[in-house]
Amino acid sequence: MKWFWRVLGALAAVLVVAFLVLRTPDTDATEMRAKYGGAPSQFVTLENDMTVHLRDEGPRDAPAIVLLHGSNADLHTWQAWVDGLREDYRVIRFDQRGHGLTGPGARDSYALEDFVADLDLVVDELGLERFVLGGNSMGGWIAAGYAMEHPGRLDGLVLVDAAGAPVEREGGGNLAFTIARMPVIGAAMSQLLPRSLVERSLSQSVSNQAVVTPEAVDRYWELARYPGNRAATRARFSNARMAFDAKAVAALEIPTLVIWGEEDALIPVAAARWYDERLPQSTLAIYPGIGHLPMEETPKRSLADLRTWLKTVYPSPAPK
Repeated sequence: MKWFWRVLGALAAVLVVAFLVLRTPDTDATEMRAKYGGAPSQFVTLENDMTVHLRDEGPRDAPAIVLLHGSNADLHTWQAWVDGLREDYRVIRFDQRGHGLTGPGARDSYALEDFVADLDLVVDELGLERFVLGGNSMGGWIAAGYAMEHPGRLDGLVLVDAAGAPVEREGGGNLAFTIARMPVIGAAMSQLLPRSLVERSLSQSVSNQAVVTPEAVDRYWELARYPGNRAATRARFSNARMAFDAKAVAALEIPTLVIWGEEDALIPVAAARWYDERLPQSTLAIYPGIGHLPMEETPKRSLADLRTWLKTVYPSPAPK
């Protein structure tokens, strides 16, 4: 039996060495801030002592729109919308806890109530009393959760391929997200995190592959390795998925724009219809040939639909 233990010990040593050699290190926080946190970025410390990376653009006296990115994304995902809105609206976006240049959250907790509380601190810090709130994927889940908690602060709600509907995906999905949910393998792969895995994850999330540029993949890969973000991702994916109650959604008397990619492989279009059927003041836009990121995959069309809808929320004075 001695030979067995020797072989096993040698194999374990080889695996440890291989892991150490192949492990992808964290990115340097200072370098990442220089690369992705230039003007008009701000770094705002909230009452919970978390320093949030945000961008606040457009006229300060204009109607405000707050945009929440999805899982493992960052505020840059909204760039096309911001470019088309900031002349007429005050547009605010920020890296949420465990993402981008914000890094790990206060108390290292990643439940819905933590994200909702962060958002409330951000809008208070910026002096917003009322605003339109939009979110993609996980960000849409948070936006809907905030609407249920603070309906009186919202003039409107925008759900872009939002999580939270009790609709199961059939097949497909995202390899990186699947791996992240595996207790042991997920922890190991988060330390290895090859760029190719990030590229494949982004490619699986969209139908318009023009979105999968080298620059976009680099940004996702580098910010995923921002100090503390990998541990935050594992902690977040260890939480059980939470779907909203249909009655709670039906109680949201808020004008809502539901935007969805018909080919979304992460959150199926049936979820869009679930929201649309229950929200009392819902407008639905579904885009054929588009996946999980309509604001990036079809920016002109989704922005046009958003601007048309915003004119119904803020009819006077009418934006250009």
